Amino acid sequence: MEFFQRRNSALYLEDVALSKIAERVGTPCYVYSRALIEANWRAYDHAFGGKPHSICYAVKANSNLAVLGVLADLGSWFDIVSVGELERVLMAGGRPERVVFSGVAKTHDELERALQVGIHCFDVESIEELQRLSQIAQRLDKVAAIAVRVNPDVDAKTHPYIATGLKETKFGVGFNSAVETYLTAANLPNIEITGIAAHIGSQITEAAPFIEALECMLTLIQQLATQGIEINHLDIGGGLGIRYQDEAPPNPQSLIEAMVKRVHAKRPDLTIYVEPGRSIVGNAGALLTKIEYLKSNDSKHFAVVDAGLNDILRPALYKAWQNIVPATERKETQPREYDVVGPVCETSDLLGSKRRLAVESGDVLVIMDAGAYGHVMSSNYNSRPRPPEVMVDGGQYHVVRRRETINQLLAAESVLPAN
Repeated sequence: MEFFQRRNSALYLEDVALSKIAERVGTPCYVYSRALIEANWRAYDHAFGGKPHSICYAVKANSNLAVLGVLADLGSWFDIVSVGELERVLMAGGRPERVVFSGVAKTHDELERALQVGIHCFDVESIEELQRLSQIAQRLDKVAAIAVRVNPDVDAKTHPYIATGLKETKFGVGFNSAVETYLTAANLPNIEITGIAAHIGSQITEAAPFIEALECMLTLIQQLATQGIEINHLDIGGGLGIRYQDEAPPNPQSLIEAMVKRVHAKRPDLTIYVEPGRSIVGNAGALLTKIEYLKSNDSKHFAVVDAGLNDILRPALYKAWQNIVPATERKETQPREYDVVGPVCETSDLLGSKRRLAVESGDVLVIMDAGAYGHVMSSNYNSRPRPPEVMVDGGQYHVVRRRETINQLLAAESVLPAN
């Protein structure tokens, strides 16, 4: 099924014309497809068949409550990296016993709150974190289930900003230090070892790095067994990429089948956890933006839109390419090559360069594949309110986050008192 499809000249998401949303909700505006989010999640679930597994959606990709609620209704687990994400999951109906807490710098308060609500597991990233977690668990009379996140020093062949499995990054425990870390955990009170974890990066478009990391983890599991440490689950992380331009990442079915085959050849009883984020929501979302002006500087042509790098940071941060198409096609307008630029006072506020578009001022453009790392990375730079979010559900749509107002931006601030 095509969830984004052109009907005559109008682009639809499911059964709603995007121009209709832009007209009624305004721009900039994020839109998501409930049906596509569900289909992407089920692709992972079906890939495992009857093998023991947990699909832990990476909340950092898109943490809107409606998105989390849709996934909770499917029975999803959740991978979080902050207490704020934990509270979002709980508010959206997620079960705490289906939460895995990742992250390199968990604070005392975050660990305490997670223990209080009874999350499933902590993916710890240092011996000091283990010691802190043990102390808090003792005080609360709780047992903290843990997996050690191991850095396997595997090149994910992705952008360096989102490669997390190399030894020079801040993430995880070094492969050669992993056994020592587990032995430390085994001797700490109120700590229960349940698993092992790895996460090598994001927007990975090849299966080979996943398999290489998996083999490292299976080797380590065997080493730990010789020390009397039994591992019950293997969390291989997330990071599977999507197609933005000409990438050809493996689909979840082929990737999961390859991993399951290797795992169950050695440990058929081992439960596999995966942490997909982008591949669940990335292609299920888009950003609608209106052309305010068309302008030319000599031979250079610009489509100046009302969305900027504060609304969608990926192009400025990663030089990321995302397809940009008109919400309604113009047959009578001559196409021209434009740089699509935003209103922010930075030259890096370039949403797309050299895009051939047949457009006029006032037209709505659709920035595709913006469901992941879009709104969650937005900011108020230049004192610009963040955009609303809309969930499309068949022939209906729902505003699931209202547009911020200037008054809301200023509400937490104050001037100095008069002398």
